Amino acid sequence: MALQKKVNIKNRKARFQYEIMDTYVAGIVLKGTEIKAIREGKASIGESFCEFNSRGELFAINMSIQEYSHATSFSHNPRSQRKLLLNKNELRKLEKEVKNVGFTIIPLRLFTNERGLAKLEIGLARGKKLYDKRESLKAREAQRDLKRIQKSYNR
Repeated sequence: MALQKKVNIKNRKARFQYEIMDTYVAGIVLKGTEIKAIREGKASIGESFCEFNSRGELFAINMSIQEYSHATSFSHNPRSQRKLLLNKNELRKLEKEVKNVGFTIIPLRLFTNERGLAKLEIGLARGKKLYDKRESLKAREAQRDLKRIQKSYNR
């Protein structure tokens, strides 16, 4: 499999299950062949979340990066915790919001920037209630119907 120039892996469930309050772009501390596996598109952030440890560092938990196809026996663990890099003010603000208000931090998008570095867009989020999810579905369905009508009208 060829390496991709730009990687853009999204968490599709995130915007449906959570109400996103704020977004941040964080760097990721990767080991060995993990960046090569990401460039091959062998990563998943669908069921991952972020958590602070006792020292105030932010980690991505349950993020899956499959093993690189051309790796030797010294490969990485696909589900290990990965440290996220943000500046101190952002980390303090996020930690305060998570502890006091009860928000959660979820990965929204895994991508590579123009320099080829892997970045993780994270969102400060609040879980949606069932009726909020129904409203999202209704709005999406109405938008789809509107586009369908516009398309048939333009023909």
